[in-house]
Amino acid sequence: MPDALWLSPAQLDAIIEHARTHKPLEACGILAGDGDGRVRQVFLMDNAERSPTLYMMDSREQFRVFDEIDREGLELVAIFHSHPHSPAVPSPRDCELAFYPDALYLIVSLMDEQPDCHAYRIVDNQVEEADIVVTDGDDQS
Repeated sequence: MPDALWLSPAQLDAIIEHARTHKPLEACGILAGDGDGRVRQVFLMDNAERSPTLYMMDSREQFRVFDEIDREGLELVAIFHSHPHSPAVPSPRDCELAFYPDALYLIVSLMDEQPDCHAYRIVDNQVEEADIVVTDGDDQS
């Protein structure tokens, strides 16, 4: 279970751009990588709900992504989604839908001009913020 979410600048930019492209709707996706929280692959997903306040991944698309993660020998690191008009804080609905206790949840807020990103561990409706480390290097110390 990772203590922090490790992203490259390019990965974070791709996530933010995905969120901006789908605004005013919520955008979502899956981050796969190592068990230590280092993201190796970003999967930009469709929001099947097409909603500004709710996201749900298409189950077939999600199955394909999880299959690819398994084939590549990766692990689920995080689920991400955007909040187009609200802070980067899990909503009660986000907590209800946090089905992966070993994963982190990254939320990108677009309510201000500058995107605001926060990661959380959500287990049994208990929310704990996790660090986001943006680095190009291989050293995680």
